[in-house]
Amino acid sequence: MKGYMYILECADGSFYTGSTKNLEKRLLEHQGLAEDHEDSRGSYYTRVRRPVKLVYYEEHARIDEAFHREKQVQRWSRQKKKALIEGRNLDLPLLAKKNFGTVKK
Repeated sequence: MKGYMYILECADGSFYTGSTKNLEKRLLEHQGLAEDHEDSRGSYYTRVRRPVKLVYYEEHARIDEAFHREKQVQRWSRQKKKALIEGRNLDLPLLAKKNFGTVKK
């Protein structure tokens, strides 16, 4: 069964990363608009930061692949997520590198 990894931008400007088998239904749940779902509030994080806007998604052949990608992207910095959203794929490796600098004594 195919799956989706998605990124929402919340009203406070923060990003929420998730995965689902049904992207349309999940977006309605995040907005609190899913009538056929007994808990249509979405996640607590997005519930208190509405409205939310879909800013990026990827389709994967299987839901477990989408979930794995979700966990990967969740660990990224805001700058790296923003580069992904904006399609700046060449910047992604640069944003992954840590700058440890020199140790001061």
